[in-house]
Amino acid sequence: MKIRGLRWWIIVLVFLAAVLNYLDRQTLSALAPTIQADLEMDDREYADVVNLFLLAYTIAYLVSGKLVDKLGTRVGMGFFVVWWSLANTATGWVQGARSLGACRFLLGLGEAGVWPAASKAVSEWFPARQRALAIGFYTMGATMGATVAPYLVIPLAKFDYAASLPWLQEWLGNGAGWRVAFLVTGFAGLVWLLPWLLLYRKPRESAHVTAEELALIEEGGTAREGDDKAWGWGRILSFRPVWLLLLGRLLTDPVWYFYQFWFAKYLSSERGLDQGSLTITWIVYAAAGVGSLAGGWCSGLLVKKGRSAASSRLWVMLGCACMMPLSPFIAQVSGLDASMVLAVCVVFAALAWIINISALVVDVVPRHSLGTAFGVIAAGSTLGGILMNMIVAAMVSGPAVKPAGFLDQAFKSVFGPLVGALEGRGYEPWFLAMAFLHPLALLLLWAGGIQGKPATA
Repeated sequence: MKIRGLRWWIIVLVFLAAVLNYLDRQTLSALAPTIQADLEMDDREYADVVNLFLLAYTIAYLVSGKLVDKLGTRVGMGFFVVWWSLANTATGWVQGARSLGACRFLLGLGEAGVWPAASKAVSEWFPARQRALAIGFYTMGATMGATVAPYLVIPLAKFDYAASLPWLQEWLGNGAGWRVAFLVTGFAGLVWLLPWLLLYRKPRESAHVTAEELALIEEGGTAREGDDKAWGWGRILSFRPVWLLLLGRLLTDPVWYFYQFWFAKYLSSERGLDQGSLTITWIVYAAAGVGSLAGGWCSGLLVKKGRSAASSRLWVMLGCACMMPLSPFIAQVSGLDASMVLAVCVVFAALAWIINISALVVDVVPRHSLGTAFGVIAAGSTLGGILMNMIVAAMVSGPAVKPAGFLDQAFKSVFGPLVGALEGRGYEPWFLAMAFLHPLALLLLWAGGIQGKPATA
């Protein structure tokens, strides 16, 4: 049976995978105050748990991209969704910071794989002028997962299981509510697997794609395969755009990581919101979703008007960079409403930027090596996130009162003076720093010539 617009049904499944990816990720962030209290964790231990996730994410990016190139998009995506779903389910039985860290590490190993697979799906199913929009759409799934997470998991955590479901309370023990949240969100990924395996094939191997859509997918230079021989690590690591894009993401992705892992805690500690009131974060994540679509649509429109793909992405990124100096005012304004409006603007711009820097990867790297290159570039993202976590933890916690973990020790050995200068200064210095990261990265990309012609293998 032929399905009209099959590529959009494919991207809907990728969108749903992204929803589940961020739903599982944000379950910890949304319930952090409750989980920290139950497991007796301070903010530095929380930062260590988050960093274990990001450390695994970094490692997995380097491996998962190569694995996706080898296994193919269909098998690779399915494998990673099952892996992280099982890891998230296991989190329902953790007993302390160490077991929580272990489960988050396993979650990170699985969750990173969805993004190289998603970018490869876009390169296989979409022409150049629609790629950024497709990337924006599935990235909106990530923000959608972050948006619905508080509304799904906070009610699950607050439900009175002892009165209504005593057997479940007895089975799961202390903190049954937040444990149920991890079980429910983890199981959802296993349900997603069936339609993915049934529907996804490469366009020329699909029995459901129409001839008209296949011609559209392969229009122009979209079949940029060269000699179809995948690049080795040497070619990947000697390709200058890989390093430029890696540094660009290292500098700018920490902004989005901050809003994922710390903004709810900022609202709780600095703005006085309780656990139930933190559902207000949906506004920020909804803005991220709109930014994802808007960023992809705008650059796609410029491509349609005749600009090169890379130039179109960079012009949109310039607009995004010009909005980031709003960031310091988020912590300075007195009212919560004004702070949230400013946060919405910053996150909108941050996600529109991410869509276009991600599209640049698809634009300049040959399809046969896209997963590997994307993984290397995205490793810069998670390294930036780890640095952000350590800096913010030092800012909000002050001098450590417990023995330093290995991540703290490694960080202090390199950035000791910086940590000492920032300890205990609160969130404001980080909001100030976020004003300059995107403009700096844009200058780096322009100076490095990322707007040049794509590689031809």
